[in-house]
Amino acid sequence: MIKSQNLEIDMNTLSKIITWKRNILASAAVLLTLIVLSFYGVFTNQFYFLKADNYIFPVLTTVHFLYLYVVWFKITEDELPDPKMRNIEYVLYAIMIVYVFKIYDSITVLNSINLYGQHVIPATFKPMATLSVVLYSILPILTLYTFWLRKRYVGIYNFENYNDNLNIWQ
Repeated sequence: MIKSQNLEIDMNTLSKIITWKRNILASAAVLLTLIVLSFYGVFTNQFYFLKADNYIFPVLTTVHFLYLYVVWFKITEDELPDPKMRNIEYVLYAIMIVYVFKIYDSITVLNSINLYGQHVIPATFKPMATLSVVLYSILPILTLYTFWLRKRYVGIYNFENYNDNLNIWQ
């Protein structure tokens, strides 16, 4: 019980430092940067816009942007969660698996510098690969924090008595 109280106090302190607006804006900035980096080839120091694989991450992030918009709207308008918001969040849970894979993939690319030691590797390889690893690692943390903020400011998903708690005259 004491550990749960300490965790709650720490989360309350964290929510004062990283407010819900800052979290959403930071998430959007990280997502936009990673969308640009998804087209960048660290081994060649060039952008590739004609590869279909490079469009997978930007398409998946549309769900994340939609969720960020819904959370922003629900908090500012002081609305209750709804089934559509829950469904978007559940899809985002699945997309989190892709985020974890991208962390693994970025670490693999960063560690591959030893394999290609004899080849000409651009000077930007290590900084850009490190930036990708850091941003892909920050993204799940920000996403999980967004889930916690949604639970705190919007509320939990309890639709069994949703109609009982809905008062349109308020």
